[in-house]
Amino acid sequence: MNISTSSLDGREVLYPEIDVAHTESWLSVGDGHEVFYEICGNPAGVPVVVVHGGPGGGSNPYYRQFFDPSFYRIVNFDQRGCGKSRPHASLHENNTWKIIGDMETLRMHLGIEKWALFGGSWGACLSLAYAQTHPSRVLALVLRGVFTLRKVELEWFYQIGANGNEMIFPEAFEALCEPIPVSEQRDIIGAYYRRLTGSNDKERVACARTWSVYEMTTSRLFVDPEYISRAADDDAFALAFARIETHYFVHGGWFEKEDQLVKGAKILEESKIPGFIVQGRYDVSCMCLNVALLMAYALLLVCLSCQNGVSGA
Repeated sequence: MNISTSSLDGREVLYPEIDVAHTESWLSVGDGHEVFYEICGNPAGVPVVVVHGGPGGGSNPYYRQFFDPSFYRIVNFDQRGCGKSRPHASLHENNTWKIIGDMETLRMHLGIEKWALFGGSWGACLSLAYAQTHPSRVLALVLRGVFTLRKVELEWFYQIGANGNEMIFPEAFEALCEPIPVSEQRDIIGAYYRRLTGSNDKERVACARTWSVYEMTTSRLFVDPEYISRAADDDAFALAFARIETHYFVHGGWFEKEDQLVKGAKILEESKIPGFIVQGRYDVSCMCLNVALLMAYALLLVCLSCQNGVSGA
């Protein structure tokens, strides 16, 4: 693995905005789900699929700006239950392997033989899982803020007493714990999941806001009020984000083994899939340790002044 370091100075480094995608539609993927997708850029260009974060974060128009539109055919899609996909905030048949199946259905629907995968945080996790399942369909992996959904990562970020994020953002962590009785605080994720899937509508919305605000507050190096407002003011976004995220977390992502994605990196190496990782040194939600575990596989750029929010949730 080659490692280099860099420091970003805050200047704009993205391509100009693409106001309108040339294709927008929904694709029926089974189990009652319809996945929203859009395509922009060069119709004959190199295909790249943007794998958004969360789980449950949904795509964002500015993801288009990471690519040269004259060179790439840019595919954005909303994973099951979030963004514009239907039904909204649904947990029915919503899991890692179903989404990987949806990606394959979308790839074939669009007539794409192989595509590059671009994902950060949960998007990096899902990209690794897809590439290890369908290596022959992957041109390259470009990952930001690697997350592998191991127990140690979840406890670091969400669990009281883990000496993790609670030590870095104590005020935000206190706000996260506040709605949960002390008797349930040994399992913050489980406590939220019970409320987010319960029958009390008022409690469900309130917990969705609190959970989502905590993530938006702590996933960027400098607190961004505009970023936080998406969670605080948009109940539809917060409900999908919090419900789907806790759903995946309490089920361990449906991975057979705790370190499945780390061990599976050898598949990527054997398949000679080019890999590039950009990791924020101060990313508290996606550990630098995850990158170290993948160090035999990819070219790594460590950004000294970056965090998880390089490309959003």
